[in-house]
Amino acid sequence: MYDVSTRKRALALVHQGRSLNSVSKETGISRAAIRAWQTRVEPLDRNGARSCPRCGDALWKPEESTAYAYLLGLYLGDGCVSSLRGGVHFLRITCADAWPGLIDACAEAMQLVRPSNKVFRVQRQGCQDVTCYSKHWPCLLPQHGPGKKHERRIALAPWQQKIVDVHPWEFIRGLIHSDGCRVTNWTTRLVGGERRRYEYPRYFFTNTSADIVRLFTGTLDKLGVEWKPLRQSRAAVTISVARKASVSLMDAHVGPKY
Repeated sequence: MYDVSTRKRALALVHQGRSLNSVSKETGISRAAIRAWQTRVEPLDRNGARSCPRCGDALWKPEESTAYAYLLGLYLGDGCVSSLRGGVHFLRITCADAWPGLIDACAEAMQLVRPSNKVFRVQRQGCQDVTCYSKHWPCLLPQHGPGKKHERRIALAPWQQKIVDVHPWEFIRGLIHSDGCRVTNWTTRLVGGERRRYEYPRYFFTNTSADIVRLFTGTLDKLGVEWKPLRQSRAAVTISVARKASVSLMDAHVGPKY
């Protein structure tokens, strides 16, 4: 934990017009921590935190709700919580090497949600596992349970739903970044007797869990985004967003993976 004076010195460098990268390199403090201090410079009062219903310890409720909404979407798509001895759990979110910006965004969100725990990146073939150890992950992600997500009920706790209601686009962005994509389709049209190629963007989201698909489409409904399911023989459900106005909304708040 950094004291207030250390935090203020780092923020003073930022206020001079320095980038987060340069301040992080000079001070040795992560960009995620500096970004969090721009919202709250005082350390969290652990003694005043509510009691964790699982283990009885003081639980840091996710005050970084924007990062939490994004991380929740990533977890529901490509994440899992596993148990270790001593009551410790670790959250692992697998990200493809093709999207280095997504890997950075995932690691920063995870660090903001658990600022006192270290975030690791483990290289696998074609992907990286972004991982963080904490005994509180089952509290922060109550969707955790035995078996695969599509084989058990997935529902948001009331406090999670409140966060998603405040930050719906971050939740959608996390789901798209995990199990979705933005693609460019094309077709041909006759224009003045000449056949021309016509391209149009659209978004897809695919998941085998009917509950997770409903969380995705229900949030889209609240945002005014039109969608439709695609007919396919496999068990997974694919949701398409293709209407021009809806794609523009998605582009403004989500965008392609990077």
